[in-house]
Amino acid sequence: MVRPTVARVDLRALQSNFRAIVDQLARENVSTGVIAVVKANAYGHGAAEVARALEEAGADLLACADIEEGATLRAAGVKADILVFGALSVSDLDGLFDCRLTPTISTPSAARAVQAAAVRRQARVRYHLKIDTGMNRLGFRHDNLRRTLPELLASPHLELDAVYTHFATADDPKSTLFGEQRARFEAALREIERIGSALNRRVPYIHAANSAALLRDSRVWYDRVRPGLLLYGVVPPPFASTLPLVPVVTLVSRVVAVKGVRRGEGVGYGVKFTADAPTTIAIVPAGYADGLDLRLAGRGAVLIRGRRAPIVGSVCMDMLIADVSGLEVSPGDEVVIIGSQMLPSGGEDRIDVREMAAAIGTIPYEILCRIGSRIERVYT
Repeated sequence: MVRPTVARVDLRALQSNFRAIVDQLARENVSTGVIAVVKANAYGHGAAEVARALEEAGADLLACADIEEGATLRAAGVKADILVFGALSVSDLDGLFDCRLTPTISTPSAARAVQAAAVRRQARVRYHLKIDTGMNRLGFRHDNLRRTLPELLASPHLELDAVYTHFATADDPKSTLFGEQRARFEAALREIERIGSALNRRVPYIHAANSAALLRDSRVWYDRVRPGLLLYGVVPPPFASTLPLVPVVTLVSRVVAVKGVRRGEGVGYGVKFTADAPTTIAIVPAGYADGLDLRLAGRGAVLIRGRRAPIVGSVCMDMLIADVSGLEVSPGDEVVIIGSQMLPSGGEDRIDVREMAAAIGTIPYEILCRIGSRIERVYT
């Protein structure tokens, strides 16, 4: 049985978005490739199905957050190369070898751990080297490479496959840190070349641009770009794009009850909404256990019969309440939480993740990644 609240995932739209990015790069007459980011369960869309669809569309390198996510992709039959972004210091490194994953080495301790694992396995491991240029999360410090890198680059069991960094403010056009990070990264690349040349090591390729950086500055495209949000048909705010992207997920439910509320009566936990006139409400079986944010109450809306119905009262664990006054609504009517819905008379309205995120003061990434595990993903 399928619960009334489901996420419809359009894999053809996903593939179209991937090809749109590839085509845009080609139109710019560059040979830049794409690393398709499928971490966090493919931003809530379902990693296994999304990864297989991207591979079918031509993706030859996918990226996930940790070894466990990579193992899930291999178990799903993914054959493409898989890059692990995350830290390895507390991971079971056997998965790197068993699942043919490419690790990111971002600290000297991780380098030593992967080196030791490679020695035990009598193997040679290809890896991506991450440089911290100002985000101060993971990565070898850009200004300390002469001390930290020679041991890693000299390892006979570790083979440098790529060098990358990550921008902290790519989505903030006013921030000067983006330009500073780019300059630091390019200085670090020159330093790595100097250190590597003495050890007969070279840098095969370079990447740095997530979705926002891809849209912001072609100078940071380098050899590959790393779209995440763009793959799923969402342009990271505040940017606009001419890419012909299609939203991949539609989150829908059904009305399970309709009832009247008299003037002066309250609705929901904490009675945060009081009717100032006779009001009709619809009960929808989707709540914060499904990933819907509490702040949607009083700020967000859903679509029912093509019209916007404000979310009122409070978002409960398993339900939300929508004001459908003036609409002819019945149990069983479709409710669109994210996506578009046709009006009975023609035309349509849409609530997308950018709008929802703006309404509650968060980012589209969070909206997508929080779509709950108990929501069935239906793939088309």
